[in-house]
Amino acid sequence: MPNPSRSQLAADHEPEAVRKRLTAPVKASTLPDAVLGGIDGCVTTFAVVSGAFGAGFSPEVALVLGLANLLADGFSMAVSNYEAGQAHLEEIASAERTEREHIRLVPDGEREEIRQLFRSKGVEGDLLEQLVDVLCRNPEVWVSTMIREEYGLSSVGLSPLRSALTTFVAFLFVGMVPLLPYAMPGLEATTRFFTSLALAGVVFLGIGMLKSVVYGLRPWRSGLRTLIMGTAAAGLAFGAGSLVQSLLGVWA
Repeated sequence: MPNPSRSQLAADHEPEAVRKRLTAPVKASTLPDAVLGGIDGCVTTFAVVSGAFGAGFSPEVALVLGLANLLADGFSMAVSNYEAGQAHLEEIASAERTEREHIRLVPDGEREEIRQLFRSKGVEGDLLEQLVDVLCRNPEVWVSTMIREEYGLSSVGLSPLRSALTTFVAFLFVGMVPLLPYAMPGLEATTRFFTSLALAGVVFLGIGMLKSVVYGLRPWRSGLRTLIMGTAAAGLAFGAGSLVQSLLGVWA
């Protein structure tokens, strides 16, 4: 992501520009969910392909196993992501109920918590007392401040359903890539495997680099790291397939 010029930064920090930016609804990035789903989808299907190739299974068997894992694991991962988001929202709701009850029963104690939280940030004296008075004047502001400062929780931009759908779609589309050679007729098993290997490598490298470009990091470092991790997962699956084939005499 290119760095803005000084003049652009100055324009973005004019009072009106700041007001518009801070009052606009927060849009959470779907990139982390897409990266998670994409990488896991590619690792899952290529690991199946590698295990099947290592065990000596036919390309048709590898394709069936890959598609079955793609759908089942993609759905499972989306559900897990949804449940994790819901659990986070429920944790926040529980903390809010607790704080509202504490404010009702021991308001002075809750004011003291606010006081100490902001004293730890360097606010002292009359300014601290004024800040405590302002924050505790509105119960909603009081509770939201406690949730953020005491519990370290935030629901800003959190959408379990959006996260689940993003993960599922990325898992399916990216996870299909290593299976493409197995859907092409007329290719030898070895050719299919190494074509799948090359496609998976491009996917791992591309996802890592894309993530880094978006966040303004070094593309090649992230790309290579993702490539290495994905290749390691596939290598484990290939080794497991080969071991089972040699020990149990499994064949296609």
